[in-house]
Amino acid sequence: MNVNWDGILPVQGEIIVVEDDPTLRSLMIDIVAELGAKSVAFETADDALTYLLQAHDQCRLVIADHRVPGQVKGIEFIEMVRGKWPSIEAILTSRYQIEPEKIPAGTSYLHKPWSLDDLVIAVASLLQPEAPISKS
Repeated sequence: MNVNWDGILPVQGEIIVVEDDPTLRSLMIDIVAELGAKSVAFETADDALTYLLQAHDQCRLVIADHRVPGQVKGIEFIEMVRGKWPSIEAILTSRYQIEPEKIPAGTSYLHKPWSLDDLVIAVASLLQPEAPISKS
C-alpha cells in the first residue's frame, strides 16, 4: 500500500502516544511530527491519564497500545478519555487479536505489526474525515 501524503493537512494540537516499547514509541513520535502535530508520549496509560487531566484542551487524538504496564490498559484508557472528553479521537493498537465488540465505539483499531501507511490513514480518517487521503 502506498499512500499519497499530499492530502494530509497539518495536524493542529497534540497527539498522545501510549506505548511501552521504546523503539515503537519513538517511531510513532516521529510519524506524528511528520504530520505536523506535537506528540506527548507515555509508557503507561496511567501517566497519560494524569497528564490529560491537566492538559486535555490541546489533545486531538490518543494512540494507545492495549497491553501496557500499569493499572489502566489501552481499552480502559480510551473508554475513560472518550467518556470524559468525547471530542478526543482514539486509535487502539495491539499485537493480540481483540474482538471487535471490545473495541470502544468510534475507535480505530490497528493490529500489530501495522504499517506506516496504516497509521497515517487511521490518523487522517479520524482528524480530517472530510478530506480523505488516497491510496495508490
